[in-house]
Amino acid sequence: MFKRLIQTGNNCVRVNISRRILQNSYFHFDDMKTFGKIVTDVNLSEAVSDDVIEKIKKDVHEHVLLIFKNQGIVSGERHVEISKWFGDLESTFYKHPRSPHPDVFRVSNNEEEGCTNVGRTGWHIDGSFMTEPFKFSLYHMVAVPKSGDTAFVPLTKLIESLQPDVRARWERLYMVSDRRLKLIHPLIYSHPVTKKPTLCFHLGMTDAFAWDAGTDKERITEWPETKHILTEIHQEIEKNNRELVYSHKWEQGDFIISDNLAVGHEATPETQLPVSQVGLRILHRTTVKGTEKPSKS
Repeated sequence: MFKRLIQTGNNCVRVNISRRILQNSYFHFDDMKTFGKIVTDVNLSEAVSDDVIEKIKKDVHEHVLLIFKNQGIVSGERHVEISKWFGDLESTFYKHPRSPHPDVFRVSNNEEEGCTNVGRTGWHIDGSFMTEPFKFSLYHMVAVPKSGDTAFVPLTKLIESLQPDVRARWERLYMVSDRRLKLIHPLIYSHPVTKKPTLCFHLGMTDAFAWDAGTDKERITEWPETKHILTEIHQEIEKNNRELVYSHKWEQGDFIISDNLAVGHEATPETQLPVSQVGLRILHRTTVKGTEKPSKS
């Protein structure tokens, strides 16, 4: 056994890490709020047994966020192979000539190296503008800057933290996407696998909300009310000094698998700082095609 210092927002905790797939090691925000799991003994660049793959697939639903440490540089081709453990891929509509694979979305703080200003429009899940949002997102930091976190929030815990009147209002809301066919998704619905309550949302890509969609009480919000609801969601995520939020400080070799339907995320402002200030940042991301339309039923 050995000890590793885990930085979680303003708190540091020491977590015992064994050289096996950890059973009981989590990110600790305080005595009550926990989510996520660190895996230290799986080399994703090598062949991974079917048993371990099944364990990973189970764990990502249970813990919503898996962080694989010390992976070195995972090739674009291998990143795609790992992603296909979870289903077919659906490539983002953003392409960059430096991407190592057509299905790998390449993000950077240098426009010559990757797409810039990504993830800074507000808290969100990936693919909220699609009929079936992405099931999983897989991230790998290829070039690590001095600063530039990715922040995550567990959506079931967020919903469970709401005051009863707030949750009752959110249960009546449907987001109207600003993309494609102006899709309408329930704000709160049951995760298709775990059946736990979760959110379909994007604070930067929402045109409006619909109250009581599909009923005779249906009403579409005007922008002032829309903005108020978006602000309320943002404030609920970041309340109590961001106690629900885990801000991941990237280290060389980090590879993250997230249950995209169960965890919201946002790039922190430092991700856009220039190379001259923080060094080069290059992040690779893949997304797994969704198979379920968010539904109240």
